[in-house]
Parts: sequence; C-alpha cells; structure tokens
Amino acid sequence: MAFFTYIVASRRNGTLYTGSTDDLVQRVDQHRNKTFASFTAKYDVHMLVWFEVHETREGAFRRERQIKKWNRSWKLELIEKQNPDWLDLFDPFRLGGLKDAEDWVPAFAGMSGNEESTCDD
Repeated sequence: MAFFTYIVASRRNGTLYTGSTDDLVQRVDQHRNKTFASFTAKYDVHMLVWFEVHETREGAFRRERQIKKWNRSWKLELIEKQNPDWLDLFDPFRLGGLKDAEDWVPAFAGMSGNEESTCDD
C-alpha cells in the first residue's frame, strides 16, 4: 500500500494546504468537492500541485508535519521543482498517465464473447 504527502493550492502562488493520506484520489476529490466545511473549502484550495509517495503512513505523516513547519518560499520552491507550470496533477494521477478518459479502453473491448479462451484453466 502507498501513502502520500501532498500539497493542494487555490491557484498558482495562492493559498496552500499540505496533507497526507493513503488514498490520494479520494482525498483530493474531497477537497475539490468541498466535502467538509474546512480550511480548504473556505479558501477554495482544490488543485493538486505536488505529491510524493511513501512506504508507510508514518513516513507520509512525518513529511506532512515537516513541510507544514516550512516557510512559504520553501513550499513554493518544492512545488516548482516538480511542477513549474503549476498544473493540476489530479487527472493525470487519477487516470494513471492517460491524457483523457476517452483514451481508456476496457480490457474486453472488441471481444464478442465468442472467442475461445487462451487461458489455461
């Protein structure tokens, strides 16, 4: 299982929020949909602009706490090293590198169901 430390922003050089989670897609979706009446909902902080993967929950949490103690310029530098254009990384992460959901094709696409199985039972 992967754990994540992440930063969401309201816009380029806008309000920032740092967090950690074991489900980055669900957590950023909550920020985007303002699921909770919280800091991120109040300041419209919804763009995933930076994240990193950790092997343990403790590692992700420790990194979150470290970044939260940083001054703003260090956080901006961290974001701009990985994401200089301040792109919203949510869809590329969620789609696993696909450019658009239209690029996705189910594994069984084009099969009529009449083909013989090539799997050994």
